[in-house]
Amino acid sequence: MVKLASAREARMYGPRLSRNRAEYINAGLYVFATAVLLGGFVAELSKEPTSGLVLLLIGFALVFIVNLHDLLAHLAGFDYRVRLMELDLQLALVEFAVPVVQALGSLLWFLAILFLFIQVEKGYGYYKLEKHAMNMLIAGPVLWLLGSIHNSCQIYERSDGHVQILQQSVQIPFLIASVLFTIGAVSNILEQGGVVYHGLELLGGTWIWMGIFGSVLLLVGGLANVVKVFKMQQMDDGAILRLEKLRGGAQERLVHEREGQVPLILEDQRRRKRQLAQQQQEPSIHIAAPQPTPYKDVLVGQS
Repeated sequence: MVKLASAREARMYGPRLSRNRAEYINAGLYVFATAVLLGGFVAELSKEPTSGLVLLLIGFALVFIVNLHDLLAHLAGFDYRVRLMELDLQLALVEFAVPVVQALGSLLWFLAILFLFIQVEKGYGYYKLEKHAMNMLIAGPVLWLLGSIHNSCQIYERSDGHVQILQQSVQIPFLIASVLFTIGAVSNILEQGGVVYHGLELLGGTWIWMGIFGSVLLLVGGLANVVKVFKMQQMDDGAILRLEKLRGGAQERLVHEREGQVPLILEDQRRRKRQLAQQQQEPSIHIAAPQPTPYKDVLVGQS
């Protein structure tokens, strides 16, 4: 799993127009990143495997950016109030931990491929980098697998069944892909069997094929995520979407803090507007003062 898939109400951050645009960009960028990863693994079977390393570097960098956006988006969803995680453990273990773990895994993937690329370009003179690269080729998929398990353990009590089906269509391909990447990394170490390899020889056939199959599943999950985003935004526009709220009193506390935290300037402006509106609504009562009767009119009246 290399991307957070959540249907929490905490994803509703910022104005709807900009939020929808950001979610579409995020989903589209992830699909592009998985396609680049697939091309990179396939290129490792070609006569120019170095080009495959370049594509893998681009793909992992894009995946890192996507996960970073997921982290910032969900933090913005509850106004960066980290204390709310004490009330809702899923908020800490999923919405916060999953993007962090996936971003770290993507970073380790990127550094491992970068070290191998440097080794190839510099003429196999940096053997210490190879050792670090092999360790990170295992650590990266393991972190992805850990994040996949966390992401699949989400609990939904109030969200729609349709939303949960969309969630599973994204989570299952990501989980299987993470397992394949982990199997490929472990098998790659076992295939070497103590034989000393350098450069691209460190990437065995099992690692490449598992990477290809895993990338295909990531691409399928990415396309399913695009459908999920589209469907959820359609339901959101129709006002029939029911998302999962924060639990443990975190939702109520967030709403209370949002209502009570009003800037002083805005509060003063609102107070002045209310006073001005009250003054305009009050009916103006003018008591007409009695006009003095002229002396001539008095005489005429007496006669």
